[in-house]
Amino acid sequence: MTGSKAALAVLISGHGSNLQAIIDSCNKGEIAASIRCVISNEAKAYGLQRAQQANIPTNVLSHTEFSDRKLFDDALANLIDGYNVDLIVLAGFMRILGADFIKRYEHRIINIHPSLLPKYKGLDTHARVLSAGDKIHGASVHFVTADLDGGPVITQESIPVESSDTAETLQQKVHRIEHEILPRTIGWFADNRLRVVDGKVFLDGKLIDYTNHS
Repeated sequence: MTGSKAALAVLISGHGSNLQAIIDSCNKGEIAASIRCVISNEAKAYGLQRAQQANIPTNVLSHTEFSDRKLFDDALANLIDGYNVDLIVLAGFMRILGADFIKRYEHRIINIHPSLLPKYKGLDTHARVLSAGDKIHGASVHFVTADLDGGPVITQESIPVESSDTAETLQQKVHRIEHEILPRTIGWFADNRLRVVDGKVFLDGKLIDYTNHS
């Protein structure tokens, strides 16, 4: 760590509700972390306003200004490195990062995903859960690898899927879970409780394995 608290760069693309959950947890002293910067690829992302209201430096780096992904990734890395952070948190960041970028920050990038990974990688997870007739749904936090939504899962929580649920109601329920498990995971990282060995995550020396959930 760069100090007594883990320094974070939080990347967003939209509303920033997970960002707000992290801000609140930091302000309450619930986790030993502080947000050094918030970066968005979308200038109109409301999450930027959340950061500004919390006096957190914000940056906009539009992917549309770069001719390819590598140029964007390089510019993003240079921006992040200027803040000397310990952990990069993808909190609704809707860009796929290249393998070189991910390798540069190996085991230092986490992502929040709205499904019980390894099920339902990618987009439209709530609609896909309903279409499949699943009885449970949820959210996961995982380390980021070059495999889209395929990095080792650190933690996840589930909710029951009710017969009355729609994609919208599931999204609301899953958001509430996300706001709990993302700050919690950051806290584990900040306290040096996480280790990655041979692609597997250990918390306090105990293997974390969510691959066999139903």
